[in-house]
Parts: sequence; structure tokens; C-alpha cells
Amino acid sequence: MTTQNMLSFLRKGITKYKMIADGDKIAVGVSGGKDSVTLLKLLAEYKRFSPERFDLIAITVDLNFTDNPTDYTPLKELCKELGVEYYIEKTDIGKIVFDVRKESNPCALCSKMRKGALNNLAKEKGCNKVALGHHADDLIDTLLLSLFHEGRLSTFAPKTYLDKIDLTLIRPMIMTKETNVISYSKTLPVVKSCCPANKTTRREYVKEVIANIAKDIPNVREMIFTALIHPERYQLFDKFEKQIDEF
Repeated sequence: MTTQNMLSFLRKGITKYKMIADGDKIAVGVSGGKDSVTLLKLLAEYKRFSPERFDLIAITVDLNFTDNPTDYTPLKELCKELGVEYYIEKTDIGKIVFDVRKESNPCALCSKMRKGALNNLAKEKGCNKVALGHHADDLIDTLLLSLFHEGRLSTFAPKTYLDKIDLTLIRPMIMTKETNVISYSKTLPVVKSCCPANKTTRREYVKEVIANIAKDIPNVREMIFTALIHPERYQLFDKFEKQIDEF
């Protein structure tokens, strides 16, 4: 998967959902995993020919796993190569989630605290937008997580305005498949996750469920994604209730 191929998917998402405008200063949340590192690389490349003029910085929220610290040197070197300012926000999130709170489902609290730290530093650095590395498969997985565990038909939006902090979250890789990200990220310095819950989360379980379904329905992810981004295919009970009221 070439940079040109990946940029075509990136540009499609940015254009379709009007994610970037002239004068934006965007903070890329970089955990060090394949998704965030790929997003950083692609946005730095996109910036060179983008019709919108914008600035870019990178922020890593260090969860601070004291027994297994993360070496972010590869990310520092990548940002230097790309000409992107890089900041590391030190936190005690790892200790709070696993040692103090001893969360049985740590991902929800960790995600909330991590995003809070990322957003606060982004505002401090003068950013008006934060870019996250979610891709098309994350959109699908989040839908199924909400359905299975909350009884809701819900997933995240490609662009979300946070009025309390006056920041806009964007997800430029929303039109990109995870398989493409995996292929492309092999050329990038991915930092291994030190999280104790890595590969044992509910999200991983959902991935396994879809992988099993795909044995019989190979294009199952494509079908779910198509249903999500095409509102004209939506046909649930709220529509029936509106029709009844009209009769």
C-alpha cells in the first residue's frame, strides 16, 4: 500500500466531511500504535499539497506504566523527520486505572482520561482541532460494541464539536480499511503498547466475532460500513412511527 493510495482514502474522508479548513491548527493524538502513526505520516504528507493551509503538531499522552515504561524515541525521530512539533504529556492514568481504581473494564475510564489530557494540551498549544486515528473498521466495531453492551445503535461521528472546550475532533482515516493501515504501517516506527489490557479488550472480542462471520460472509465489514455511511438505507422504528403519525 503506497502513500499515494493511502492519501486518496484520507482525502476522500477529509473532503466528504469537511474536516479541515484554512487556518486550522491540528493536534494529532499519537499513541504510537499503527493507526495514530499512520495518521501522523499521512497528514504531514497531505499538508504539502492540501488546498487548505493548516498547521500540525503531534501529542502523545504518556499513561505512565511504571513497571513497563514506553520508549517514545522512535516517535520523536519520526516527528523530526516530518517537521512536526512533538509533545509528550506525562500523566498517572495507568496507575489510576489499574492500581488505584483496579477497573475490571479499564478501557472506558482510560479512554476518557486520555482524551481529556490530549484535548487540554491541544488547547494549551493553540489548536482548534484534534485528529484521531480511527479508521473504517473502528466505526464498525464501535457500532457493535454499543449494540451488544448498551442496547444502542450508535457509533462515533467523523467530525465532532466539543462545545465545553471549544475543540473539534476529526477522524481523517474514516474511509480507510484497517487492512490498508496494517500494510502501510509496516514502513513506520510503531511503538509497542505496554498496556496490561492489550489484546484482551471487548473491542478485540468484537473483532473476533466479525472475523468468524466473515468466514461465511467475506464482505460483512463492507456491508456494515456501507449501511453506516448511507443514511438512505436506514429503516428503523422511528421511521415507522413517523409514517403512522401521518396516516
